[in-house]
Amino acid sequence: MNAPLSLDQTVALRSKAEANRALVRWWLYSICVLVTAMVVVGGATRLTDSGLSITEWQPLLGAIPPLNDQDWQDAFNKYKLIPEFQQINNDMDLAGFKAIYWWEWAHRFLGRFVGLAFFVPMVFFWATGRLEGWLKPRLVLLFVLGGLQGAIGWWMVKSGLVERVDVSQYRLATHLTLASLILMFGLWVGRGLAPHSTTAGPSTLRFQAALLTLLVLWQVFLGGLVAGLDAGLAFNTWPKMDGAWVPGDLWIMKPLWINLFENIKTVQFVHRGGAYVVLAFAAWHLYSSLGSETGLPHKARAVVLFLLVIAQAAIGIVTLLNQVPINIALMHQFGAMVVLGFAVAHWRGLKGPYPPAVEIRKASAFGR
Repeated sequence: MNAPLSLDQTVALRSKAEANRALVRWWLYSICVLVTAMVVVGGATRLTDSGLSITEWQPLLGAIPPLNDQDWQDAFNKYKLIPEFQQINNDMDLAGFKAIYWWEWAHRFLGRFVGLAFFVPMVFFWATGRLEGWLKPRLVLLFVLGGLQGAIGWWMVKSGLVERVDVSQYRLATHLTLASLILMFGLWVGRGLAPHSTTAGPSTLRFQAALLTLLVLWQVFLGGLVAGLDAGLAFNTWPKMDGAWVPGDLWIMKPLWINLFENIKTVQFVHRGGAYVVLAFAAWHLYSSLGSETGLPHKARAVVLFLLVIAQAAIGIVTLLNQVPINIALMHQFGAMVVLGFAVAHWRGLKGPYPPAVEIRKASAFGR
């Protein structure tokens, strides 16, 4: 039988386990910040019509931009072969090409940087024994999702290189949604590693928070469809749309379901409706939280989440009324990630902390 731990050993083990969790938590938070930056830069790439400027996928060599005049001319000549140049940008010169090229290059470079910023510390934490056993498969899954996101990004770009003059809205929405899932998963794991100042919230509030988070994710997916169709450039009035509360011609395409994905008016109308649903659920959750016996931190987060949803809805309206200016549109996209991230953190907070680390449990046995 092992000898009981001394008080000093107990304190040391507790401190070590808590320090390792804090280190991993803040690393995951930094990755989530980078993923959010990826989403915003991706939005800028879309809004500047830059996404098809690089017509090849070179995971390693693609990190090196054109270094001389001949390299730039070669890249420009490849762009001239795709429909976007031939049908829309055939009057573009090399200077104009460079402007859109750098947006797409920055987006891809940031993706590579996020991969390295995740992989290298993960290997270090793993090799130095800073990761608990249950945490390892979750981090591997996050890394795999990141690689899949890169592949889906190229799958999206490919849709605009042959027959279309832009990328498929289906693939763009998929790309954005997977980025959101990566953000959600990273925050979920990281938030659970944080110290909790109160116990888990009631199951009713946990269910509401989960539902609200999924509704925000669905709204992000709808926003991807809106962006892919440039639907925000049409019907720029609010609260009515095309002069009516429920505009006509929402179901003119056959089969009917395709209107939800390819009819610009329907896609924008559904996205508007989704915002009202999210706002209503956030208000319901706030009301339920304030009237419950849950801890004050849970109630405070419900208040903040409701205010964030209101702010995001207001930014969306301003974006629409001004016909999607890039600065406000990017603020709206950033706001979506903030709302989604806070919703996940709030949901995870209502579940309470993870069980103590192995080292902490062993140390606690000394005090029983």
